[in-house]
Amino acid sequence: MRKISGASRKGAVIAALAALAMAGSATAPARAYAQRQHIDNDLARCQASAGPAILVEVSGFEAARGVVRVQSYPATRNAWLEKGAWINRIETAVKPVNGKMRFCVPLPSAGRYGIAVRHDLNGNGKTDLGRDGGGFSNNPKLSIFNLGKPSADKAAVPVGSAPVSIAISLQYM
Repeated sequence: MRKISGASRKGAVIAALAALAMAGSATAPARAYAQRQHIDNDLARCQASAGPAILVEVSGFEAARGVVRVQSYPATRNAWLEKGAWINRIETAVKPVNGKMRFCVPLPSAGRYGIAVRHDLNGNGKTDLGRDGGGFSNNPKLSIFNLGKPSADKAAVPVGSAPVSIAISLQYM
């Protein structure tokens, strides 16, 4: 495995944030598989009998301010991080407890899904490439070679008929 320099890592994080910003747009046409629902963070939806869901623990917040956005996507090459292809989105004020926040993301059925997280540090609703943080399910390493957009296979989380738990560590420049 090749290490990347600080400048290359910074470029990879910038590219990842750009991918998250483009994916977050709600102006793209809806696709048959995308529900594009803004939902509340209801942790009760991740109880064992609640059906398919991903319980996401996000850590690594640079500061306890701003807004965090958690989005689910089908983990397919055609949908993962594509503009307007997200299924559910949770947006809330950053209020970590012991440096972490938990989110329950319900899903329409069993399958393979990916989660993208963005920390809008100043809460301005825009991706500030030099300041905001982000991360993906399975915490794939960012590099200049994938332009900050990990493949669907690297981010895929298999989900059955009950919730699964994952952890995402935010990355900043």
